[in-house]
Amino acid sequence: MSIPENLKYTKEHEWLNVEGDVATVGITAFAAESLGDIVFVQLPEVGATITSGEVFGEVESTKSVSELYAPVSGEVVEVNGTTSDTPEVINSDPYAEGWLLKVRLSGDVPELLDAAAYASLTQEN
Repeated sequence: MSIPENLKYTKEHEWLNVEGDVATVGITAFAAESLGDIVFVQLPEVGATITSGEVFGEVESTKSVSELYAPVSGEVVEVNGTTSDTPEVINSDPYAEGWLLKVRLSGDVPELLDAAAYASLTQEN
């Protein structure tokens, strides 16, 4: 299972890539694999505000429904429409084509896990 070195991670298995004042958010390969075949994704609309630590959407798989927790606070500036049309892209390419949304940060990025710390977390689970 890949864990890209250039990303930050939450304990809730979301990843984050910050470029300037915009962060791209997705779920990790570990989460996608644990969920099984993803069949539906519910995400906020562009222009919505999300708050760090709060639920911003859901991912439904053949096994269960899981809530998505915002790793940062800010305004949603882009939603990956591919995930609504073909949610299985999250399973096949979680760190590139399967990204979920982009957020214009409204504050500082909280302290998140680096790849090594996230790898340790997934080995504990």
